[in-house]
Amino acid sequence: MIDKFVITLEAEDRTVATGQLVSLEEYLHTSYRPDYDYVEGELRERNVGQHDHSRLQFLILLALGRKEEEWQVHTLPEQRLRVGQRRYRIPNILVLDAAAPRTPVIETAPLLCIEILSPDDRMSEMLDRAADYVGMGVPETWIFDPAKRRAYIYGLQGLHEAGQDATLRCGNVEIALPDIFSKL
Repeated sequence: MIDKFVITLEAEDRTVATGQLVSLEEYLHTSYRPDYDYVEGELRERNVGQHDHSRLQFLILLALGRKEEEWQVHTLPEQRLRVGQRRYRIPNILVLDAAAPRTPVIETAPLLCIEILSPDDRMSEMLDRAADYVGMGVPETWIFDPAKRRAYIYGLQGLHEAGQDATLRCGNVEIALPDIFSKL
């Protein structure tokens, strides 16, 4: 269960408790800083990470961004994704087909979602997120652990760890783990 605590949001100078129930309409028309997942009417806090999390997110975005034209994809950080009728998640990074509709909230299954563990994240929570992505049709979610320099792949077959020298591939999209982790 998520601990409930009060934080002040920049949006409209309101106070919201994590875990608070809000309407879908309110969620979709409010800018939270940082943004929240929305699961069955409940706001769920996301850990925003620390140095290694941010650095790894940048390195992955940079690597994917260099190949967008070749792979015919768009790479988006921290984008709201509708994973169910009353479920919205915000992956650290998602990769869309370049021809996918450009909507304020993504409703088309991305080609790939990427999550980066923060020190406060639990793998069980990350697997819940990844299961939501697979449930909406995302073939794989790559989960990176910058502290341990490890990567995991979650798909229809469940979770498995990638070798430290592996190159992760999902369709045309690929990332060589040694290249990414060596720059942390």
